[in-house]
Amino acid sequence: MNHKKIAVVVILSLVLLSTANAIYAEDKEYSIVDAIIDLTVHNDGLLHVNESYTYSFKGTFNGVYRDIPLKSGESLENLNVTVDGAYATYNVGEKNGKKHITVYLWADEAHTKKIHDQKVKVTYSYDMKNVVTLFNDIGSLQYKLWGEEWDCNVEKLTANIHLPGEKDNIYYLNPEYYSLSDSINGNTIHVQTKNLPKGEFYELQVLMPLNDFTNPTNAKHINSDGKNQIMQNQADYRNGVSFWGNLFTILSAICFISPLSLIFVYLRHGREPKVDYTGIYERELPSDDSPAVVNALLNRSDIGEPDMKGFEATIMDLIDRNVFRIHVETSEHTKDLILELDQSKYDELSVDEKSVFNLLKTFSDNDILNVSALSSKLNNEINGKLFVEKFDEWKYIVKNQSLGEERISRYFNDKGTKLTTVFTAVGITVAIILFIIAVFSKHPAATLMIIASIFLGAISLGIAFLPEDIFGQWTPEGRVYYLKWTNFKKFLKDNSLIKEHPPESIVVWNKYLVYGTALGVADEVYKSMKLHEPAVHDDDYYYGDLYVFHSYSGLIMLDSAFNNGVSAANPSSDGGGFGGVGGGSGGGGGGAF
Repeated sequence: MNHKKIAVVVILSLVLLSTANAIYAEDKEYSIVDAIIDLTVHNDGLLHVNESYTYSFKGTFNGVYRDIPLKSGESLENLNVTVDGAYATYNVGEKNGKKHITVYLWADEAHTKKIHDQKVKVTYSYDMKNVVTLFNDIGSLQYKLWGEEWDCNVEKLTANIHLPGEKDNIYYLNPEYYSLSDSINGNTIHVQTKNLPKGEFYELQVLMPLNDFTNPTNAKHINSDGKNQIMQNQADYRNGVSFWGNLFTILSAICFISPLSLIFVYLRHGREPKVDYTGIYERELPSDDSPAVVNALLNRSDIGEPDMKGFEATIMDLIDRNVFRIHVETSEHTKDLILELDQSKYDELSVDEKSVFNLLKTFSDNDILNVSALSSKLNNEINGKLFVEKFDEWKYIVKNQSLGEERISRYFNDKGTKLTTVFTAVGITVAIILFIIAVFSKHPAATLMIIASIFLGAISLGIAFLPEDIFGQWTPEGRVYYLKWTNFKKFLKDNSLIKEHPPESIVVWNKYLVYGTALGVADEVYKSMKLHEPAVHDDDYYYGDLYVFHSYSGLIMLDSAFNNGVSAANPSSDGGGFGGVGGGSGGGGGGAF
């Protein structure tokens, strides 16, 4: 076997081995199902700790470790580790100012098999000096029963704290919302908790009379009074926890309730007026408005502002009026749809029609626009931005000159729409702020606020996509206008209605096609034209520019080109606690390996 083959075999073996290890590594997990902490405070100030952790292993593990922090002056002595459910060895070292205990676990006495899919109970027993603090007026023990450095949660923690005396003991548990039950009986405090998550602490502070201690050589001594300050710290902490809990609950309630205000907005500003119009459909154009104006007034997303369909309908109308003429240039492999701009008719156009004419002229050569090639021409950032700039200019002209604020307000009352716009802006902003605060908070009430902020954000965002006339209101005149044009749209979409009442002239068909484009139903009109072709005898029907334009997918080409322009104009770019509580001794954490 040559060197290349050997190298290939080695590399493949390593890849397979690493893949197997990765799969194997992912298929292991552990949890701490139970923790029992037993503390005994001796009258000489010594603290004896006995802590047991029941691990549930799924997969194969080597062992566990425990880190116990030591503050300045504190010491840990007489450490002993016992294990139930496995064979074990352990060693003790120092790591980052902590006592680091590594416990190796084995499934057999000969220590040849690692533990696999089993429960193991590990107990640490040790003494701590200079952890109990004696002030001039009180004795104190501040001790973390669960530390922030564990890399998993514990499903349940039980603690028993044995004090040197039976009278006048005062204790606090923080954060108290983790406590399931707690009591004191004689000189023993009994505590049971809910699930304690990783990254959180659970701390005991107990105050004891000084006369319970005799010859306290193993305690820390501080030459000042401590009782009032400790009790004040505890009161401040609990007030803080209560404040944040109440605040989170109130804010959550506001998030859930505030969308109800939209009902009032709808009832006050969104209900449509009753009008004396009962038509089912309209065969004739309901008004003599231009297709751009009709498109703008029926644009329920932003009443009064036209969209791309109105722009395309204006082009169709100018083709119908021979301002733009159509012909097809055929080569060996292609057929190009050509639009010729008739400059001699420019002065006859309205202001918004001149804007359309100028836009197409910008992308034409000597007043000749290749519609088939327009999409590729607009598919770059410079041309795309130029198109969007001129398209926005056209929309402004239609809204502010062809229509005007006076006529828009005469047809539509947008007070409700403005109120919901404010609701959307404020709601999304508030939802984001509350979500961020809740995510970084450790308070249990923050979970409710996360849900509430998501709810508020979703409602606020959803409102932005609703038609304007849901919360806005047509005036009686505007309502009739809207209903007539809507019924005309229904007529254009319903082929059976057109079959009963077919147009008698290609001129009418062309108007149907123009306004069908403005209303978004051009394809339905074109299909009806083809279906009813035998009933039309005007020769212009077969050779008219508008028919040719649509039959060669001119409208589809325009739509694709304009959308490319908009896309090209917008390229993608590359691209803990509440106070002083929590500073007690003990705590730390641990894990498994």
